[in-house]
Amino acid sequence: MRSYWLDTSPTIRTSGSEGPHQWHDVVVAGAGLTGLTTAVLLARAGKDVAVLEARSVGSLATGHTTGKVSLLQGSVLSRIRKHQSDDVLRAYVEANQEGQAWLLRHLDEHRVPYQLRDAYTLATTQDGMATLHAELAAAQAAGLDVDWAEPPDLPFDVAGAIRMRDQAQIDPMPVLRLLAEELLDRDGLLVEGVRVTGLGPRQEKYLALDTSAGEVGTYHLVLATGVPVLDRGGHFATVSAHRSYASTYRLPTGLSLPQGMHLTIDSPDRTLRSVPTDDGEELLLVGGNDHRAGRADSHAAAVADLDAWVQQHYPGAQRTHTWSAQEYRSVHQIPLVGALPHSEERVLSATGFDKWGMTNAVAAALAITAEIHGHTPRWAETLSGHATSAADVATGVKDNVIVGARMAAGWASAELTSLPHEAPEEGQGVVGQRHGRPLGVSTVEGTTCAVSAICPHMGGILRWNDAELSWDCPLHGSRFAPDGTRLEGPALHDLARPREE
Repeated sequence: MRSYWLDTSPTIRTSGSEGPHQWHDVVVAGAGLTGLTTAVLLARAGKDVAVLEARSVGSLATGHTTGKVSLLQGSVLSRIRKHQSDDVLRAYVEANQEGQAWLLRHLDEHRVPYQLRDAYTLATTQDGMATLHAELAAAQAAGLDVDWAEPPDLPFDVAGAIRMRDQAQIDPMPVLRLLAEELLDRDGLLVEGVRVTGLGPRQEKYLALDTSAGEVGTYHLVLATGVPVLDRGGHFATVSAHRSYASTYRLPTGLSLPQGMHLTIDSPDRTLRSVPTDDGEELLLVGGNDHRAGRADSHAAAVADLDAWVQQHYPGAQRTHTWSAQEYRSVHQIPLVGALPHSEERVLSATGFDKWGMTNAVAAALAITAEIHGHTPRWAETLSGHATSAADVATGVKDNVIVGARMAAGWASAELTSLPHEAPEEGQGVVGQRHGRPLGVSTVEGTTCAVSAICPHMGGILRWNDAELSWDCPLHGSRFAPDGTRLEGPALHDLARPREE
């Protein structure tokens, strides 16, 4: 599975074979929108910056987004209002306005095209209408110009709609390309294939950072890794990992593309937008089927369900690409941005964008950069200083009870089930016990591989993802390739391989 954006993007220039130096003012882990924006802002201020990316530029959330740069965000604002004060709600909106304005201004300055579109949030049921009313009230309380709209002309029933005019849709990869070029032009480093693996004993004036390319000294470390690795703040226990799916389609003659950006507020969740291509045509992008990471019975079934929905409403649509993405939702319902506890403000992170990373990522970069420079925007102070509400506590308790139950059920199943002697069929994986140890065995592209089925983060039993062909942890969303290589999530290390392999 590879996104349309990644598949059509020219190669992004990096520092090549050059690795990190022994010392940098700031090391940024992660080369998505948060990491590269932070790096460029710091480089503009004269900092010596190195960005270390374990995989490749944009390989995680940014390269798998739906590319909506919108302040109308489904049910996000009403969920914030249930958990936080209106002051926090307004600060969240101000942060997103700052992020949106910075990003679109950056594209304008470099003449990178994007499309202005009206954003619609839709209800398809009466339950959805109640949520839609709450979202409109929250948007208006936050000062956004959102109003009721006539249901747009779409090939499925819509009970009601709210609209915000002149939002934007983008291809995220040209943004990353611009940022990478500027970082390199300002003598920063951008290194792919290097992973942050640990933090040694803190020295008096700097951090000793362990990486797969050796030790690096730095004044500040920025963790722009989706959910923080080296998590000293326990963020993994206050965020939940979610996966959702998206596909692009070429429509037959006679079928109309949506003229705005549309998102349903109730189930089944669906997002729709158009995608201009380099040869002048437009594709349909449809996304949805959100679920907790590692907890779907079949990820491939979620992809098939999305495709069946498209065929029902856009008969004859030809799929060109399909992909999935992982995002994180905070129990506080707002992003968690800033210095990690017990780091003396030297280790900073950003997580909890809840699928709205195009605006939140830039806002996080602005806040982190300001914090490193010793001043913080008022909206960032309000967001970081929010009090934990009763709703936050209830959500956190519920999530962690489920995590505990998942761990117990996973271990029970792994211990009771013996691995079959036959290799799994192509594209399949199975978990069971062998010699008293939980193992995962998969077959991908003709190669059968056995790995430990125990997540090295907190000991969860992994499950096979039959769409992405990966091992996924149902506790906190760590993911691994069939050979055990870490892909994403809070885990720091690869999966162990049994000695007989």
